[in-house]
Amino acid sequence: MRKFQIGVMGSAADLKYSKKIERQAELLGELIAKKSGILFFGAEKDCDSLSTAACRGAKKAGGLTVGITYDKGKNIVEKQADVIIPCGLVRGGGRELVLILACDAIISISGGSGTLTELAIAYQADIPMISLAGFGGWSDKLAGKYFDGRKRRKVLKATTAWQAVEIAFREAKKYRRKYEGV
Repeated sequence: MRKFQIGVMGSAADLKYSKKIERQAELLGELIAKKSGILFFGAEKDCDSLSTAACRGAKKAGGLTVGITYDKGKNIVEKQADVIIPCGLVRGGGRELVLILACDAIISISGGSGTLTELAIAYQADIPMISLAGFGGWSDKLAGKYFDGRKRRKVLKATTAWQAVEIAFREAKKYRRKYEGV
């Protein structure tokens, strides 16, 4: 059976997140790696992000990481990534679509417009979404809520990194059972 592919989405550094929030993103990556999951993240070309912090955490724990980047080149900020996939698309939906569809579940932390786009794509694709609440951004605004009146899938709320990862793996298993029959 293939390993679970868990994405971590979150603010880019230009949103000026704190070291405390960055450490939580790293912890998410560490915990995903310790459960033998593959971390998927938005590989940035021009700035750090909470997604790349999760990559650093996963690498610290000996995990496998896959970064999806925009455009065509493989030159990204996070040099520890194991696999870099340039999607040939720009920011603003293209890269985010490829990134989210590669995941069995996603965890968001804080987040600006890119994270909102990623959550909306996951909602439309029925991919489990877990929000690590308490760190602001779109993750807090959407934690425990549905995107719209269709109520297809709720953004599940977690209050600790450990809880977020446990929920992500549980929901990823259900997702794969539903869509892959495993």
